[in-house]
Amino acid sequence: MRKGTASWYSQRDPGIRLHTANNEVFNDQAYTCAMWDVPFNQKLKVTNLDNGKSVVCRVNDRGPHRRFVRKGRVVDLTKKAFSKIADNKRGLINVEVELL
Repeated sequence: MRKGTASWYSQRDPGIRLHTANNEVFNDQAYTCAMWDVPFNQKLKVTNLDNGKSVVCRVNDRGPHRRFVRKGRVVDLTKKAFSKIADNKRGLINVEVELL
């Protein structure tokens, strides 16, 4: 398990490519995420530590950007996945990530 912060990303964000790192078309309405050092297609359970809500998502991209990882960010969720565990108006949330 890893603890840290999570953010969300969307097709409308600047710099987001049409394809993810594993060459899928990026879909911000899918339950997918970006994480380093975890194999593609690995399923994760991401739990918001502030409210106890969880979401299961699949790794299909690499991220967060390394400069954010150094500051404690562990995962970037799609807009849809993030919205299941927090309000999208929040940019960052405290999470626990469990490999399934």
